[in-house]
Amino acid sequence: MAESPDRGARRLPGGKPKYSIFSLLRNARSYHQDWQRAWRSPEPKKSYDAIIIGGGGHGLATAYYLAAVHRMTNIAVVEKGWLGGGNTGRNTTIIRSNYMWDESAAIYDHALKLWEGLTQDLNFNLMFSQRGVLTIAHSWHELREMSRRVHAIRLNGIDSDVLNPDQIKKLVPMINIDPSIRYPVMGGFLQRRGGTARHDAVAWGYARAADDLGVDIIQNCEVTGLRRKGNRIEGVETTKGFIKSPKVGCVVAGHCSVLGAMADVRLPIASRPLQALVSEPIKPDWTR
Repeated sequence: MAESPDRGARRLPGGKPKYSIFSLLRNARSYHQDWQRAWRSPEPKKSYDAIIIGGGGHGLATAYYLAAVHRMTNIAVVEKGWLGGGNTGRNTTIIRSNYMWDESAAIYDHALKLWEGLTQDLNFNLMFSQRGVLTIAHSWHELREMSRRVHAIRLNGIDSDVLNPDQIKKLVPMINIDPSIRYPVMGGFLQRRGGTARHDAVAWGYARAADDLGVDIIQNCEVTGLRRKGNRIEGVETTKGFIKSPKVGCVVAGHCSVLGAMADVRLPIASRPLQALVSEPIKPDWTR
């Protein structure tokens, strides 16, 4: 949540005070009971210039950049649940741009550069840490493929290094590089600019900044239909009534095909469930 307005606090473009160590100390005196809400909870207006369906990281980022870069402020983000309650609700996300294909490398490296200044831009602690991303090879085949990938990445001007087992042991002292174990460490590759961030904090940071620019964030508002007239969209049917808009962005991850079907649009994609185990992040000792 954002702090209560006070003198001397740096403010975001729309007027919210800026987080600082001083504001934390001031609010500690009231046991942190007087913080201003980070974003409003408005009722939907009858119409908007654009509606973004999906209040996850990508949906909120879309609304934020439309407002911050393109000056579109009459925007609504419609979310059927609460912010950070879907796919964005994971604790940690990996930030990297070590992709082999030229197109992937370019877009992910641009994203990585955005991450490097995003905490300051949003004035929200995203817990972004460029501790590096290390990928381990457990067979000669994997190691050869990693070497091929690293050469392709470096041709695109992106940092990436092949490491042998001893170099990996120096970087991560707790790892076992004994060649007699069942899955021995044959080597790996490292992107030092990569790292981790908090998935849910990204959503909250974008929500706070977008709200400060005038974007309406409407939670607990499920989209039940998309109203069309010919080839044009007219708006969205929701559990809070019809909302008119000439532009609708569908940013709902694996549910895009479901939303597309509501407008009689068949998307050329297929959704697949993904289960991932996110372990505790361990920071290596770079001084060794």
